[in-house]
Amino acid sequence: MTAYPEGETTAARYVATAAEYGFDGVVVRTRAAASGAEDLRATAEIDVATGVEIDADDPASASGAVGNFRPDHDVVIVRGGTPELNRFAVEQDRVDVLATPMRGDGDFNHVLAKAARDNRTHVEVNLGPVLRRAGGDRVQHLQALRKLRELLTYYDAPFVVSARAESHLQLRAPRELVAVGQQVGFEPDAVRRGLAAWGAVVRESRRRRSESFITPGVTRGRYEEDDR
Repeated sequence: MTAYPEGETTAARYVATAAEYGFDGVVVRTRAAASGAEDLRATAEIDVATGVEIDADDPASASGAVGNFRPDHDVVIVRGGTPELNRFAVEQDRVDVLATPMRGDGDFNHVLAKAARDNRTHVEVNLGPVLRRAGGDRVQHLQALRKLRELLTYYDAPFVVSARAESHLQLRAPRELVAVGQQVGFEPDAVRRGLAAWGAVVRESRRRRSESFITPGVTRGRYEEDDR
């Protein structure tokens, strides 16, 4: 979720609404709200994970940001939208999620799907435009998502499902997202797995961060090659 000040709703309001809708947790992907998310984790009814979504102009800028933010966040997301950024994200094992790969001039193909699988980088299946757009824009997004689904399924690439809500009013319950996912061609269980995959990413990231430290400047685990 995109929380205030980048979104329209505070992290606390998101968390309360998500709990009401039956979610087990949320990922706050707004860096400015990360400290508030950590405070919420102690009192919320559901898990609250800290994330950062990197919106960079090119892979070099994205790489620097990933290095800066990786040690301090549960989920590191790179916003795609160009062939170069999409490729960078799926080829980096330090990146947890490639977001909005079909945005703008972005595309997704079999090479990227195989790289995402090999590096365990999850690809975001964003159902938001299907929920909130109409007419030709909605049709185009449905077509893009169907192509994405075919590639992810064929190459067994990991993915997460989201609605990219910018306010708590745009949140939808899991059953509603399952219904929308079926329009794209996903089986109901696949949508549920995509929603649950956020939790798996968070748990794995926390495990690696807690176990990876050996001594200053020396780490082990998934992020080893890039952290040394």
